Amino acid sequence: MNLKPQRRMAADILKCGENRVYFDPYLIEDISLAITREDIRNLIKQGVIQKKYKKGISNYRKNINHARKKKGRARGLGKRKGTKHARNPKKRAWIRRIRPIRRELKKLRERKLITISNYRKLYKNAKGGMFTSVAQLNRYIKEKDLIRRGR
Repeated sequence: MNLKPQRRMAADILKCGENRVYFDPYLIEDISLAITREDIRNLIKQGVIQKKYKKGISNYRKNINHARKKKGRARGLGKRKGTKHARNPKKRAWIRRIRPIRRELKKLRERKLITISNYRKLYKNAKGGMFTSVAQLNRYIKEKDLIRRGR
């Protein structure tokens, strides 16, 4: 029995593709008697004709791989794409380095442990990339004896 017209009308009413229209296999005779769109609407209300769910995409594999990567698996050289600096930009590295150094310099200036002229010189040196860490900055200040006496 050909139910093509009924399937087409049902798809139109349900606003889906013809492949997503489900006919109750036990009530095929009732469906074949439905000629008008009104008949199809009534069958949809009764639940004889239904709309199938869309097939989704499972996240199972993604979740497993994510859990493995959190543990540190699959992060070796063979899995990497892009340069070293594509994964960890130079600018971010610079920001991580310069901000604590500038914070330390401000702290020393506010406590009046270094003069403003020395602060400016050290600030410029830091901007030029002379110091790689706060520890190195403090070592340099100690070596050059830039900390004020009398405090």
